[in-house]
Amino acid sequence: MLEQNSTIKLVEVGPRDGLQNEKKVLSTEEKLVFINMLIKAGLTKIEATSFVRPDIVPQMGDSSLLYSKLDQSNSLVSYPCLVPNLKGLEMAIKTEVKEIAIFTAISETFNKKNINRTIKESLKDIQEIIKYAKAENMKIRAYISTAFGCPYEGEMKTDDLVNMTLSLDDFGAYDISIGDTIGVAFPHQVSNYLEKVKAHCDLAKLSMHFHDTKERAIDNIKTSYDLGVTSFDTSAGGLGGCPFAKGATGNVATEDVVDFFEKLKINTGVNLNLLREASLYILKKLNKQTTSKYLQNYIKNKNENEN
Repeated sequence: MLEQNSTIKLVEVGPRDGLQNEKKVLSTEEKLVFINMLIKAGLTKIEATSFVRPDIVPQMGDSSLLYSKLDQSNSLVSYPCLVPNLKGLEMAIKTEVKEIAIFTAISETFNKKNINRTIKESLKDIQEIIKYAKAENMKIRAYISTAFGCPYEGEMKTDDLVNMTLSLDDFGAYDISIGDTIGVAFPHQVSNYLEKVKAHCDLAKLSMHFHDTKERAIDNIKTSYDLGVTSFDTSAGGLGGCPFAKGATGNVATEDVVDFFEKLKINTGVNLNLLREASLYILKKLNKQTTSKYLQNYIKNKNENEN
């Protein structure tokens, strides 16, 4: 494992966000191999699973079993798990989860379609979840979906993002992930939004979660980094998408982000070769093509050399 002296912090969401909507349900052992390969590559914060109803998200039906088999011996590695409600939290507590992630959205329409709750209702639920989670000494990560745009309501208001960020900060979330759920953000917009958030909240408490739908994720990451953000959500192989955001492609690929920062001589603590092997492993298990530009180039060059 590499020395963990990263300037950039990456939150690997592939095992949860990347896999949750895949129709092919992988075995617990296959997921564990994937997670262990990601750890070997140097990733230290890996969103492992989510405690949701297995009839709704079959891929996450083994959440308790998976978590119980994770290697907890390395104190540098953490495994946040998504919980959608108090029922999910109860399952996480029984499984002795140490860190949870909760979520809401800025868009009323998206929130209703995603979790059948208004924003006001979802914030009330989140406050209650956090109260019980803190009583169990759990760390809390928070997601804000549709921060820049919504498939139903269009562009979001910056004031709404600021207010949501402040609410989650007040509730006790130590890390707040700002999500470009449908991949519509562009650098100038990201700059404007973050400048407003920065005036009210420490950017050290933020992570940025970009989708690469319009192939602007890396540009948006550079803009965020230039403004002072150093934590980014990424997904190995570019896996993931949003079932409530038609046409949205996957999360920005971890390989593309690591490759980008390496070219700038900025350390991520991740071994790109070992990461590549982890992504190729899970892509093969899913029989899936990758959206990662780095991996596409690697596969193309490998095929050309073999021919």
